[in-house]
Amino acid sequence: MNRLPALPACCTPLRADWPLPDTLAASAWLSTDFIPAQLEDDDFARSNIDMPASIQRSVAKRQAEFLAGRLCARAAMLQLDGTLATPGMGEDRAPVWPAHICGAITHSKGRAAALVALRRDWQGLGIDLETLLSPERAQRLAKEILTPDELARMLAGPAEQIALLVTLTFSVKESLFKALFPLVQKRFYFEHAEVLNWTPEGHVRLRLLTDLSTDWQHGSELDAQFALVDGQLLSVVAIKA
Repeated sequence: MNRLPALPACCTPLRADWPLPDTLAASAWLSTDFIPAQLEDDDFARSNIDMPASIQRSVAKRQAEFLAGRLCARAAMLQLDGTLATPGMGEDRAPVWPAHICGAITHSKGRAAALVALRRDWQGLGIDLETLLSPERAQRLAKEILTPDELARMLAGPAEQIALLVTLTFSVKESLFKALFPLVQKRFYFEHAEVLNWTPEGHVRLRLLTDLSTDWQHGSELDAQFALVDGQLLSVVAIKA
């Protein structure tokens, strides 16, 4: 039986509680909280996780979030099908997964999480965790994140929802990129997708506004999910095989 090293003191015990409205069959989810100030110099070595050169040059916060995310990912893969591996980091800084697994990692302000699945079940996964924007910051960033149609819908809606709406739109587009980029190998940006609608219960409908591949063209629609967790917004885009 494969056994993992003990978690470093900077990370809380891994949690498998799924916070989103709909479960994803045949997947594994784990999260942890981390405290950068408690990161020790030998935590990577004792955790048996390689530290890329770019992470070695980073501040403690970046090192801690990288370590926490990889710990979640490694344990999630082991839970999924017994795979004992740690995702590497590609030239584009994205995680590199074993060939039969797709997955995603996210971290934000002291929390990290990973979602993994077998490629035979899910061809693309994207997750993103964001701290809720303040109303003032949301107003400033809206034009950078939202399309003209999204802006029009925002202005027609309740003012008290603007901070949530801008945070949600940012997050689901980040999750969309993580899920789709490995499939299309073509970069796209905030203006290339739009949120068509969303519900307070956590369901979102997205539409592409550009051609990315023969399978993913302008007008293609996808579902996403989100949840609010302790002042942060978590979103997921999952594409079935």
